[in-house]
Parts: sequence; C-alpha cells; structure tokens
Amino acid sequence: MSISNAPKAPHFNVTSPAQYVVHIEINRPDKLNAFYDPMWHELKALIDFFSHDPETRAIVISGAGDRAFTAGLDVQAASNPETSALSSKQQSDPSRRATTLRRHILELQDVISSVARCEKPTIACMHGYAYGLAVDLSSACDIRLCAPDTKFCIKEVDIGLAADVGTLSRLPKVVGLTSWCKEVTLSARPFGAEEALHNNFVSRVVPGSKKDLLEAGVELAKYIASKSPVAVQGTKNILDAAYARSVEDNLNYTAVWNAAMLQSSDTERAMLSGLKKRTPTFEKL
Repeated sequence: MSISNAPKAPHFNVTSPAQYVVHIEINRPDKLNAFYDPMWHELKALIDFFSHDPETRAIVISGAGDRAFTAGLDVQAASNPETSALSSKQQSDPSRRATTLRRHILELQDVISSVARCEKPTIACMHGYAYGLAVDLSSACDIRLCAPDTKFCIKEVDIGLAADVGTLSRLPKVVGLTSWCKEVTLSARPFGAEEALHNNFVSRVVPGSKKDLLEAGVELAKYIASKSPVAVQGTKNILDAAYARSVEDNLNYTAVWNAAMLQSSDTERAMLSGLKKRTPTFEKL
C-alpha cells in the first residue's frame, strides 16, 4: 500500500487491514472524536490522496475509542473568540463578516464533499455517539454500517443553526425527503440504530461489539476490492451522477462512460474467470 506516502495526519490513524483496503480512523477519543480546525484539513488531504492512489480500492472510516464515531464539531474550540469565524473581533462590518463566514462554510463543505467525490467506495462504520458532523460525513459515504449502540443526532438546530456542511443536502437523497427526514432534522432529537436502519440511513446494524462492526466493514471492503476497479469505480461514478440527472440523461452518460471502459482487459478477465470457475485478478487503476 501507499500509506507511507500519505499526507501526515496526526488526528487520524491510517492502516491497511487488507490488500487494497485503507482504514481511516478518527483519532481524538478523549474529545469523542470531535472535529476542530486541523482535523478538517487532514481529512481532506487523506481522502484526496487515497482517491487517486492506485493501491487503494476501498476505504473504511471509523472512530477511535469505545464512546463515539464522532460527536461532531468541537463546540469549545469553535467558540474561541480568538479563532472563531463567528467572532466579532475578526470583522466588524456585517457584509465583510458575512463574506468571511461564507468562505469558511464553503471550505468546510468542500472537506465533506471530497468524501462524496472520492473515486473509491467509502464505508462508514459508526458506533457510540454519531452526532452532527457524523451525519454530514457518513451521508457523503457510499455505505453506512453501525453498531447496535449507535446514537445519532442531527444536532445543529439545538445550537442555533441549520446544518451547513452536507446533511440537509445529502440526507434527503439518501433516505428521501420524508416526514421522518424532516422530523429528525427539525427536532434535533436523537435516534438509534434500528430507527436508522428502518429509515434506510444505514444498510446494516452489525450485532456485537465495535470490533465486530469493524470486521464487517473491512470484510465488505475486501469483497468490493476483489472486483474489477474499472467496474467498481465506474459503477460508483454512474450512480452518483444519477442524483442530478433524468433517467434518459444518465443512460446517455452511462453509454459514453462504458464506450471507453468496456475496452478494459478487466471485462474479458471477469467473463473468462466465470467460465473457467477461477478467481480473477485485476491490474491497479
């Protein structure tokens, strides 16, 4: 793997638990893995690196410690008057303050969007507290698994703002703009793993401990990584493109995409392996 060449990220543990699989673990357990300024930049740098890394075919994202995937934004750090973008000390003029805030919000949005843009499939493995930013981050992932003890909350209404880095844009696409979606976003009430499963936010509640959850996440990532990377990355790209397109437009996009990608040797290898009943191997992409 190319982990040794990955950007330095002191607040994340980066490992390779299986061939072609990268595990990015949020590593601030003493603060319930809550995010403050350096962590945003570190996460984007890691995702951008592994998105283009030919040794990587699937990414698992989890949180260190037993208590939380992430409790969201580190409110104490964010409210520091010396560094906060909300501080009146930074700008006194309302228009200039608004410009500074807009730039700051767009910068944070781009971190979460980098996860959604990642060329490789991403799997969020959530346990414990999964509040605020946890929903932003996991909504940008392709697949969400959780432990039975997971406690979700779209917390932003309780701290006086509309969620602004992804949840309100992506959650309705994940679960549908349903009564339930509006209930949990407008009320900021916590909800559990089974409710998340019932409303299609997670694809699976993994029985057992956090260890069992991570094993399930890595096993799924290994299985995806065993497939043709041309086929997997193409499938992810076309599915994501379908969000903003009509069926007809996306069929045309698919035809253009596959006109190039069907020329890959992966197609022939996959077909022959089925006929000869053997496991295919694929070149890096």
